[in-house]
Amino acid sequence: MIQPGATFKDNLQHLPAVDGVQRIDLTNAQGAVVASIENAPGKQGSLAVYQYLHQQFGALDAKAAEHGLAVFGEHAADARQRPGAHPNIDRLIAIVDGGEALAIAVVAAG
Repeated sequence: MIQPGATFKDNLQHLPAVDGVQRIDLTNAQGAVVASIENAPGKQGSLAVYQYLHQQFGALDAKAAEHGLAVFGEHAADARQRPGAHPNIDRLIAIVDGGEALAIAVVAAG
């Protein structure tokens, strides 16, 4: 597990590559997909963080979400100031604040 630093750019360099990932699906306790993160420009940082959280924690519970916020670095503070600007970070904040834990499914490309 990495020790997150202050900046997302630096933290991102320590995360596994997402080359073989098509998307990540997040499912609730009923098995419904509540969100997907595609492997697309502008989403690859979030994809890398969520893939890493899957590898380290297996699911997205409060402990995983707290660590994810640390990995997002300065973007987590920005998300708290501007709700809706960073939906993938907003989701982590909601879980830390008592929201439902989610399962993480990594869907391979190809």
